[in-house]
Amino acid sequence: MPTLGDVVRMFKSVTTVEYGRGVRGLGWERFEKRLWQRNYYERVVRNGSEMRAVREYIVNNPRNWELDRENPGGGGGS
Repeated sequence: MPTLGDVVRMFKSVTTVEYGRGVRGLGWERFEKRLWQRNYYERVVRNGSEMRAVREYIVNNPRNWELDRENPGGGGGS
């Protein structure tokens, strides 16, 4: 049985290959930095309140990327 890490690794691999095909064959814009962060964070969602908080995070996360400490080009980078 595959682990969560196996699933995430395969997802990143498949989407990276498809992105490369899109850049080469369909004229998609090239992304010069890493396509994926090195790690991922897993979390068990235990109730409706936590689910709402996770959904809010997902919606707001792209807006906060410029300030994220893991964004090498953002204001929160080290």
